[in-house]
Amino acid sequence: ANAHPHMASPVAVVHNGIIENFRELRAELSAKGVTFVSETDTETVALLTQLHMNEGLSPIEAATKTIKRLHGAFALALLFDGEPDLMIGARKGAPLAIGYGDNEMFLGSDAIALSPMTDRLTYLEEGDMAILRRASVEIYDAHGQLANRAIKTISLDNTRVNKDGHKHFMAKEIAEQPSVIGAALSQYLTADGQIVLPDPGLDFTAIDRITMVACGTAFYACLTAKYWFEQIARIPVEVDVASEFRYREPPISNRTMALFVSQSGETADTLAALRYCADKADTITSVVNVTESSIARESNLALPIYAGVEVGVASTKAFTCQLTVLFLLVLKAAVDRGAITQEQLADHISGLRSIPSLINVALEQNTAIRDAAHKLSSARDVLFLGRGPMFPLALEGALKLKEISYIHAEAYASGELKHGPIALIDEDVPVVVMAPKDNLFDKTVSNMQEVMARQGKVILISDRTGLDEESEGTWAQIEMPRIADALAPILYAIPAQLLAYHTAIAKGTDVDQPRNLAKSVTVE
Repeated sequence: ANAHPHMASPVAVVHNGIIENFRELRAELSAKGVTFVSETDTETVALLTQLHMNEGLSPIEAATKTIKRLHGAFALALLFDGEPDLMIGARKGAPLAIGYGDNEMFLGSDAIALSPMTDRLTYLEEGDMAILRRASVEIYDAHGQLANRAIKTISLDNTRVNKDGHKHFMAKEIAEQPSVIGAALSQYLTADGQIVLPDPGLDFTAIDRITMVACGTAFYACLTAKYWFEQIARIPVEVDVASEFRYREPPISNRTMALFVSQSGETADTLAALRYCADKADTITSVVNVTESSIARESNLALPIYAGVEVGVASTKAFTCQLTVLFLLVLKAAVDRGAITQEQLADHISGLRSIPSLINVALEQNTAIRDAAHKLSSARDVLFLGRGPMFPLALEGALKLKEISYIHAEAYASGELKHGPIALIDEDVPVVVMAPKDNLFDKTVSNMQEVMARQGKVILISDRTGLDEESEGTWAQIEMPRIADALAPILYAIPAQLLAYHTAIAKGTDVDQPRNLAKSVTVE
């Protein structure tokens, strides 16, 4: 009864989002004798439109009147019995695109949804309503005025969706990381090692601080970049979860760069945070995978990550591409502010260019990671530990495990272990320790020894030197190639992803479409 489409003869509605005032509208309809067959907010849209049509309004008039009554974030499509040449679409806070065919028109959420039918698209803007007929479309803006929206031709290669012989999209997308990171590097680096940003570029000498805002995995990319910006570029950074930032209403100085990270570019809370900053910050910059998305269009500068289509709900290649582009942005900031020498810059760029080959080496550890994952699959609780930039990676590893295996997992900065979480340690709680042999290695290992002293089962992820020194007594070991300390988070994302993937396989869960989750969260 709650499944789409929702029917209220002669109206059919499909809907993405939330109608926030549907209870008020439902009470109003009930008072007029209207009955409901579902518990959804969507049915209210259909029933209200039907009521207006019963009052003598045409389908277009009825839909327009209904849409004006709706509060919330939504994308809507309406069809009408007896009107074979009419479809109505509307968007407010959720993405919606029109596809142009041969004497046919389409409505869909984005280019990926529409690419099997057409490569010619128009993206609706906030508050738009579209009246589609088979051979034409009329678009009205939020003020009811006719609006000209551009028709864009997309590259179908960029929306091609298949598994390329892999069992799951997530496995394919993990395997694609060397090539997509290489593609991103080729877009931002010249042959002689210069960093090139799209127009209009950025001048970090005009910026005193950075506010970074994102959700989920993108938030952990921001947390990682905070270490880089502060340590390498010497610029203070604040990182916020978008859903908290927009209601906290923080003061934003006019020498602040507001930086937003989103795979889809349509994340509702992130977009709302961007709009809060739009008239306050010096510049709005976004790091996105979809260059025609709302967040990209509303930014002063949008930086594509070139990850290509990512189907798996648990983000993998988009995460490492976000980190790669953010690291390049850090280097640009460091150069602008005179925070690094040319020799240091060359070393960082050399390290970046080595990442695709190092990820290929990391992927060769698939068997060892699968064996460790089989051990994890029987656990009810798992802890992840990391220090410095590896702490956000621990958070990301815990999120991945939760998302697709449904095992409760938490992450802590290693130094926080003694401030409470160590009480959870016993022989039934595995602990994943992410510890490259860097300047924080000895401190991380000290915390790991405290875990093992309490019968905790440790899975140690480190390079050969680290494993040779400290793997004795651990439950399992996963070897990573040696990498420059600053870049370790990008490389160590691979075992975190594969550990979650193989644990989910062992448990028999739905890897690509885990329960209760959506790829793009376009509502609060």
